[in-house]
Amino acid sequence: MHKLVVSLLALGFSGMVASMPGLTTVGEGSYRYLLWQLYDARLASPDGVFSGYQQSNPLLLELTYKRDISKKQFIDATVEQWQKLGNSSEQQQMAWAATLSELWRDVKKGDRLAALLTEQGQVQFYFNDTDIGTVDDKDFAPAFFDIWLHPDTTAPKLRRQLITAE
Repeated sequence: MHKLVVSLLALGFSGMVASMPGLTTVGEGSYRYLLWQLYDARLASPDGVFSGYQQSNPLLLELTYKRDISKKQFIDATVEQWQKLGNSSEQQQMAWAATLSELWRDVKKGDRLAALLTEQGQVQFYFNDTDIGTVDDKDFAPAFFDIWLHPDTTAPKLRRQLITAE
């Protein structure tokens, strides 16, 4: 049954990973909030393993949305996660939120947002396979990816699914 679920999930992730040769899926899963499924997530790296940000780049995180979410809700939720993790200052969070406000859009059911951590430490964002901009701040990448990958994430089940190839 598990392999069937993984196979069905893989069908929804053909966009970014397929267009970035050399990246192999590390793991994938779904994020739910209360009763609502918000998005499917996939993590990919060159060797299909996540060893940390320094060793696993480029690193791709792709989210496929299952519900409509406004840009404001999306950014507010991101800032809330940064605050909970406590690994960045309020000043950094506000600066990053302003940058994301310029890059991100409202998402509709079926939209894909992908974040690619480059070997130079930048995060390149894609919306439905279209390049929408880069965040050059070297502190941004670990703060952003930590939302899903840090041991203290608020989504530990999804973290396990993303970093563990099954």
